[in-house]
Parts: sequence; structure tokens; C-alpha cells
Amino acid sequence: MAEQNLCAIKTSCEELDVELEVIPVVQISVNSSRAAEIEEKIKDLDSLIEASEKKLAELNSEINRLTNHADGLDYMVAVASGVISGLVDSLYVGEFSLSEGSKWGEDTINKFVKKIAKSQGYEGDELSGSVSFLEKKFPFAADKATSDFGGGLQHHLRDFSHHASPIGLFFSLLTQFTGKAYGTSTSGMFIVVDVSESGLIGDSLPSKIFLGVVQWFFHIVSDMAGSSSSIQSGSLGTGLPGPLLSLAKALSTIPIFQNEEVSKTISRIFNGTAFGDRDEAGVLKNVKPFDLRAELGALQQLGKQAVPVIINECLVRGFYFIRRFYGEVKDKKIKSFSDLKRIEWGNVMPAKNRTIVRMLTIATGTFTLVDMADAAIRSAVKGGFTPAFWANFLLHVNFVGVGRFAIALYSDVKMGFEKGKKEDERRLTMNYQLYLLNAKVFYKQALVWIAAQDAALAIEQLEKTANQSMSQYVDSLQAIGVSLENVLAYIPKALEKNKDLKKDLLDILEA
Repeated sequence: MAEQNLCAIKTSCEELDVELEVIPVVQISVNSSRAAEIEEKIKDLDSLIEASEKKLAELNSEINRLTNHADGLDYMVAVASGVISGLVDSLYVGEFSLSEGSKWGEDTINKFVKKIAKSQGYEGDELSGSVSFLEKKFPFAADKATSDFGGGLQHHLRDFSHHASPIGLFFSLLTQFTGKAYGTSTSGMFIVVDVSESGLIGDSLPSKIFLGVVQWFFHIVSDMAGSSSSIQSGSLGTGLPGPLLSLAKALSTIPIFQNEEVSKTISRIFNGTAFGDRDEAGVLKNVKPFDLRAELGALQQLGKQAVPVIINECLVRGFYFIRRFYGEVKDKKIKSFSDLKRIEWGNVMPAKNRTIVRMLTIATGTFTLVDMADAAIRSAVKGGFTPAFWANFLLHVNFVGVGRFAIALYSDVKMGFEKGKKEDERRLTMNYQLYLLNAKVFYKQALVWIAAQDAALAIEQLEKTANQSMSQYVDSLQAIGVSLENVLAYIPKALEKNKDLKKDLLDILEA
């Protein structure tokens, strides 16, 4: 084994070079291969521990987001917001009126039809004239199969290409490429019928696209307000099914939903007999069709109901933001606009955390309770506790608010389950990290034992060398003693032969 130098010194002076080396008395043999292997294992463990700590930090952050931190003030504001919004709903919204909504939808559709007719060259201002103009200018291929889909009263519902929805556009294009019309029979079965050639089926790709899209759109507009003859007679006429009824009709043809009674119910809703007014004997007095005009009206009524719901949302989220923003400014000691970059906006924004969701659950729940109480009181005052009570009650219920409460409640419960899963994952991660730390301790202990083994060997070698050094030291002292005795014996003869030796030695020493 080569000797290990503790240090080396080299100096030069007047062409004289002097080298000095200090070597240890004992050469320690270290198990370097085993120690290097353990050090490599420790490095791998450090990487895994670092990744585990990063994952734990992410889990802690996510669990904090999924934890409700709302306090008494937050709950008080949420309840107050729900009460205020409930009062707005009671005073402003009133009862849900399909008749009022249908009238609004009818007026909106009539204005739209007249506007489109004028854009296409119609010079009059009459609704019947606008419809007649569009009917003549934009005929439709599927109208040739009107009798196959139940005639004038039913074909707008049963013929899918007459639906004012993406479903209608799809089947209009399909008709152009197949020459067939698609819809349902009286019993609700899906049927396909041939469309007679009438110049309304394109003979090239561009013409098919034009007739299936552009021609379809303007023809649909002409049918929205009913036929020109029905308008002249003063009746609503047969309109078009809106997106909701169109989807329901299309789904009813799927085997899993296919049922003759379902098909008839959809037809009664479209024709207006389902919602029509009846006398005490149950005889139908007038119909209330649920076509595109009624769907628009229902959306308008729901939009009206959405106003207090939006107010409730804004009040709660606004308070959350202002309170948390003030807390961040105070905690971070914000003094200027440049300091705003130090704000943790994730703690301020009123979204994607359990606290704001819980506040909204309480606010929307309070709003729904106030709304239900108001609906019950108004219904009782209007007709007492009779069979009509529940009908009146439902007309006063804010369905948008009920829906928003259901969404908030679902989100709150969902976050609770997610928090539980994250906590379980955190426990597993912490156990894994503990396992890694224990493994690192064992490896460190192994290094200590290797070092202890090397230290024991070094002590043994040191003891052996010390004994050897002591023996050599004693022998050296004995040799020195003998040498001194020999020197003393030769001194008299040396001085006798060299009279000036003593003086020369003293001069050398003094120099």
C-alpha cells in the first residue's frame, strides 16, 4: 500500500533545494468501495425525500383550499345576503308566468321575422306579408313530405329538419345528400320518407350546402311565427319546436326512451293541450302551445328570476374579496401599488376554494328558504290550502335559485369528499417519507460502523507502531551512550595531537 502524505513542503535557497514531507505514522485502510456505494444510496434517498416533501407541500396547499375557513362574520354576511336577495325576488320577480313569457316571445319572434323579411327585399310592414314573402322566396324540400309527418298541425314537430335547432340543421343537410326526409310516425317510431324531386335538392356540393343551410335558415324563419293564413285569421298558428322540445323529440326515438305515450305527451306539449286552460268540468277552453316562442318566453322568465340570484352571488363574492384583500394588505404591510405584487391572489380571489363555496351554500340556501316561505304565504293568501295551492306555490318558486342552491350544495359536498381523499393521500405520503428517512438513518449508521471499524484498525496499528518506536528509541539511546563513551575516550588524544582544536571549536561556536 502506498504511503499517504499529510503535507509536502519544497523550498530553494542559493541553488540548494530542500523537500520536506510529513507522513502519518499509521496508514489507515478504509473500505472505500462499500462507503461509496452507501453514499450513492443516500443521494438517491435525498432525491426521493425532496420529491416527497414537494408532494406534501402540494397536498397541504390543496387540503387548505378544500378546507372551510369561514368564521362567524362570513356566515352572518352569507345569511344577510340570502335574505336581501329573497326580498328582491319577492318584490321584483313575482310569479312565473308562462303566458306573459309567451307573449314576450311572440313579440320578439314577430319583430325578428319582419326584420329578416325586410333584409331580403320585402317592402311592407305586415307580419302575414313578411311570412308569405319568405315562404315563397325560400321553399323547402321537406315540405313535400308534409302529409307523411301528420299534415300541417304536426309536421313541424315530427319532421326533424323543421326543428329550429342544430338537430334541424343536421337533418336538413342530410336530406340534401340523401333525398330523404327524417322524422317520427304518430306512435313515435323513427321513419324515413322519400322527398319528391322539385328542384330543391342540390345537384352539386355548393348547391347542397346552400339549400341545406341558407335556404333552410330563411325557411325556418318563415315558419317561426306560424303560417301567413293563420296570422291573417288572428291565431297563433303552428310554430316551430324550440331547442328543448326538439331535443326531447329526438331522444324519444332512441329505443331506450321510445314509448308511444311519451311521444303523445311531447305532441300535446307542442300543440298546447298540455298547458291549456280548462273549466271546472275539465273541458279545454284554450290551448297554450309550447313552441319556440314559448321557449323564448320561458327563458325570459327564468332570466328575470336570475336577477336576485346574481345579486346574491355578487354580494357574497364581493364581501369575500374585500375582506380577504384587506387582510392581505394588512398582513403584508402594503404601502404602495408596487407592493401589490406581494399579495397572494390565490387567498383573495372568491373562487375555487371551500370557504367561498360554503358561504354561497348558506347564502343560496337562505335565499331558497325565504323564496319558499314567500311562495307558501302568497299561495295561501291567493287560494287557501286547496288543491290549487301547490300549483300557485310552484308558480312563485324561483327555480333558478333552487338550481343554484343545488349546485352550491353539490360543490360543497364534493369538496368534502376530495378533501378526505387528499388527506388519505397525505397520510400515505408521510408514511412513505418516514420510511425514506428511516432508510437514510440506517445507511448513516452503516457509515458510522465502517468508520468505527477503520478507527479500530488504526488504533491497533498505532499501538504496534508505538511499541516498535519505543524499542527503537531505547536502542538508539543505548547506542548514543556507547558513542559518547567512545568520544570521551578519544578527546585527550585528539587534543594532544592538535593543540588548536579546542580554540577552533570555540571560535566556530561563537560564530
